[in-house]
Amino acid sequence: MLAERIDVTVRAFDGPRTPADVPAIPGQNPKGSLSVFGYDTPTELAQANAALKTFGTDLQIANDVDADLVHVHTWYACLAGRLAQQLHEVPMVITAHSLEPFRPWKKEQLGGGYNLSSWAERDAYEHAERIIAVSAGMRNDILSAYPNVDPEKVAVVHNGITLDDFATPAADDEGWKVFERYHIDRSKPTLLFVGRITRQKGLPYLLQALHLINKDIQVVLCAGAPDTPEIAAEVKSAFAELNDQRGNIIWIEEMLPKPELNALEHGSTAFVCPSIYEPLGIVNLEAMACDLPVVASATGGIPEVVEDGVTGLLVPLEQLHDGTGTPTDPDTFVHDMAHAIDEVMADPERAKAMGRAGYERARDKFSWESIAERTIDVYRDALR
Repeated sequence: MLAERIDVTVRAFDGPRTPADVPAIPGQNPKGSLSVFGYDTPTELAQANAALKTFGTDLQIANDVDADLVHVHTWYACLAGRLAQQLHEVPMVITAHSLEPFRPWKKEQLGGGYNLSSWAERDAYEHAERIIAVSAGMRNDILSAYPNVDPEKVAVVHNGITLDDFATPAADDEGWKVFERYHIDRSKPTLLFVGRITRQKGLPYLLQALHLINKDIQVVLCAGAPDTPEIAAEVKSAFAELNDQRGNIIWIEEMLPKPELNALEHGSTAFVCPSIYEPLGIVNLEAMACDLPVVASATGGIPEVVEDGVTGLLVPLEQLHDGTGTPTDPDTFVHDMAHAIDEVMADPERAKAMGRAGYERARDKFSWESIAERTIDVYRDALR
């Protein structure tokens, strides 16, 4: 949507791109253009800490900038943006999707590299001309984590989705085969979770809550890409215990192709998001675009997406203020989550009404068209 309005060049981390890899710009008469360039990690850093690998790519990107402004997303690109800002003397805008001070468990994955990612993020935030927070909750987190940041520089611009990407698949769509391949019974009421196996997604708490819900509810967990072997083992053990005690649960560890995930969302009854850290929660928007009611933790930006009692149910969550987001009363959180799941799943008509309301909210409040316009306004402020 930005490229319909202005010239956009994307510097990506996932290897070289061909012209065929660059999506066409929508619209009849776009006023802008789109170019996409991908970079590989330097060979010399192949065995380095993940943070150093990222920095190696950042150095390449920072040198290769010809623009009026640079816009970076998350710590992965913070060093590239900061160096480009100084090297080419252009303003820098950051979009905050998450913050390192609120993800201390990343030290389990990055080791000392977490100190590097934290440094790069802090330095960039304190020198950015403008910062975009993806929710009001994220804006509060930015100002809490980085008190040297001028509040006037931080604007809220929600992330969005393209509704057409989540249209109901045709009856003969290949995506529906996911139900057969994983032996998922389409006649059963089905609760769906989609997320990485990481502390912030709250999967261990969900696995505890699932012991308490109605056993007639079929549960599908699309959960993979564990941060560490330790959390992978923890989740595997908890799943095995849950499977032994209640059954009626399917764990899909692979990353599903988009048509299959879309079919799975359209074929489920409700969606659950037990996150303990979620600046916005794009997965909830995607579920809402598929007419699913959402049961989600009332943390971060989630309450700005899920309207309690209208598009789903929010689970109260009191948390420690030590950066970990750990529930102050884990047992209460687990029981409240189980109760909310049972409440939504017990009333199919209410669940459908919530799903319809969720679709309308996603359509009306989170369209990329309006988000692009608000983003360009932030660019204009930065350039001034």
